[in-house]
Amino acid sequence: MADDLYASFLGTGWSFPPRFDTGGVIMTADEADIQASLQILFGTTPGERFLVPKYGLDMHELMFEPMSTTMRTLLTDRARTAILIYEPRIKLLNLQIDNPDPGEGTLQILLEYEVRASNSRFNLVFPFYLTDSNEVRGAVAGQAG
Repeated sequence: MADDLYASFLGTGWSFPPRFDTGGVIMTADEADIQASLQILFGTTPGERFLVPKYGLDMHELMFEPMSTTMRTLLTDRARTAILIYEPRIKLLNLQIDNPDPGEGTLQILLEYEVRASNSRFNLVFPFYLTDSNEVRGAVAGQAG
């Protein structure tokens, strides 16, 4: 039975954030593993992983820059490069950086991709908050309760 868990042709990895049950670590596989991998890539700042110091998408250094066409182009290029290098299981179809409400302090990475092994299409919206992470956690915790 344990061999079936690792038989996925698209890959298998730890759930993120890591979760555990009586059998050990809860794993993700196939398309869910790819989506989790993309969320980890976008949420990691380069330098956080000491064995792969360039892994991640560094948007924090641009936090106080005005959101212009130039800035969106720079962020799109960084995201495109990170996906190309660190997520070879997908073919990027469309990538946009959106700033739906400038007063809110959020950006959204809108990603449309195709899984190379299955030709299945998926999309992902990753929100990037320009505020302190404690404020974000407090807002999320308030909604969950």
